[in-house]
Amino acid sequence: MFELIDTPITSKTDQYKSLTTQLYALLETERDFIANAANFSSLLFNALPDLNWAGFYVFKGGELVLGPFQGKPACVRIAVGKGVCGTAAQRMKTVVVENVHEFPGHIACDSASNSEIVVPMIKNGVLVGVLDLDSPAYARFDEDDKAGLENLVEVFLDRTDIYFVD
Repeated sequence: MFELIDTPITSKTDQYKSLTTQLYALLETERDFIANAANFSSLLFNALPDLNWAGFYVFKGGELVLGPFQGKPACVRIAVGKGVCGTAAQRMKTVVVENVHEFPGHIACDSASNSEIVVPMIKNGVLVGVLDLDSPAYARFDEDDKAGLENLVEVFLDRTDIYFVD
């Protein structure tokens, strides 16, 4: 049985190091995308403060389709180039938004969300999907979150079989 490590963390860097160790443990004996994405989203949702949504959109049929997540029900399909998720997918670069209400074309799945970070998942140069985190706090995400989450996505992709890429 996996148990979330709940120790005092002095910095975001330390927090992401701890999350990396925990993610490796979660993915140690499993390679299935759905199972791993479900556990990864739960790990983030329960370990990171001030989140109201953490999860995945997978790239299928030329659009982003809702995958495993934690939080309120979400938008099911997002066009590439639309909203924060679609923009990160189109650019194939992480997008950090301090105030989603000021982001052109923001898609409001949960009106409580005020900031967002979306990390594209790219394997062998191909877009697999995006990891999306929302927060009710403004300016919740910064460069430390960007670096930490990008590293976690690399671990996830390395330890997970991707079988649905178009």
